[in-house]
Amino acid sequence: MGVILTPLARVIASLRRGVDRSRVEPEDEEVRDAVIQRFEYTYELCWRMLKRQIEQESATPTEVDRLGFRDLMRVGAERGYIADPEAWFRYREARNVTSHTYDEAKAKVVYRTAVTFLDDAQRLYDALLRRNPSA
Repeated sequence: MGVILTPLARVIASLRRGVDRSRVEPEDEEVRDAVIQRFEYTYELCWRMLKRQIEQESATPTEVDRLGFRDLMRVGAERGYIADPEAWFRYREARNVTSHTYDEAKAKVVYRTAVTFLDDAQRLYDALLRRNPSA
């Protein structure tokens, strides 16, 4: 059985709607904050889905559990799921910023990161869908 991708499709669509709305209302702080929140849960689901996929492909899934985040992203890149592990490291840093503090300047940086992340999240989804066409 393949990875079920419906939840990932939903959260990416949610992030896309937020980003699209923020482009129409660029000064709306509430919309910006909604994009940041959507980035947080989309990011979390993306890396978890990537991990599930790699576990399914692995002869020893328990070894995948032992991989650190950076190694997981590198394996994801090696297998063609993501293009640039370094970008995913930056997304993780941005996600960690949002969970520890709120600061206007940091919120703007994380918002910009979320906008960039959207394309990478979509590419990950597309790659996962190619490997799980019935998902």
